[in-house]
Amino acid sequence: GTGVKVGVVDTGVHTDHQDLTVEGGENCVLGESPTEFGDNGEGHGTHVAGIIAARGTPPTGLRGLAPGVSLFSFRVFGRGRDEATNYDISKAIDRAVATGCDLINLSLGGGDRDEAIEASIADARAAGSVVVAAAGNDDRSPVSFPAASGRTLAVSAFGRKKTFPSDAADADAIAAPFGKPQRDLFIAAFSNIGREIDLTAPGVAILSTVPGGYAAMMGTSMACPAVTGRAAQLMSKHPDLLKLPRDASRADAVTSALLQSARSLGFGSRFEGVGMP
Repeated sequence: GTGVKVGVVDTGVHTDHQDLTVEGGENCVLGESPTEFGDNGEGHGTHVAGIIAARGTPPTGLRGLAPGVSLFSFRVFGRGRDEATNYDISKAIDRAVATGCDLINLSLGGGDRDEAIEASIADARAAGSVVVAAAGNDDRSPVSFPAASGRTLAVSAFGRKKTFPSDAADADAIAAPFGKPQRDLFIAAFSNIGREIDLTAPGVAILSTVPGGYAAMMGTSMACPAVTGRAAQLMSKHPDLLKLPRDASRADAVTSALLQSARSLGFGSRFEGVGMP
């Protein structure tokens, strides 16, 4: 991930975790201090960030997919809040673009399609940034917005049997369809699906960083940063992509390379898009 800037638009990223280095960011919540872009107490954004960029060394730490990236936190969930406004999300995307983020991770969604967020995503793509979004966790409902936007990469979540205790909550996520030929793989029962799905990634029983340590979480929120991390790997390994002018053709080139790297797991396009990158 060296040379790649990644913006995490979420609940904030804990700035004192031993496995994470946060280069900067902004609290985009209206009425809160812009400099308070650390975790809002929910841990969600810190978990997402660790999947992408944790720099720890096992067995005492965890390592993300692209630990060499420059990580930026754009907080859109206020202290003690579990909802974000369209204004704050739109502002965060704009700030990530202004910071020069090559990749913007949106492990959030729900509600009606919003013109302000759609416009910010369009501006991001025009500036060469690729926006990756979680499909949503509404039990096979249609893909939620902003993942449903035609300008984002929408990510569903899959799991693997026997990677978590049989009595864990994760067991409830096991459901058909199963992989082909890997029958131990499954698209999570909670994952939204539909024609907008572009890619799939692991999203069940995912261990990552949280304030004060580590924890397992599940959701398309966890699958989304796995794709973001993989995109950062690809960009870092192909300097020609990084050197492209920051315009829509750059975003298209990164997107094309990521989609071409994917392999089908046998779930079908409505569940996995073109597969796992």
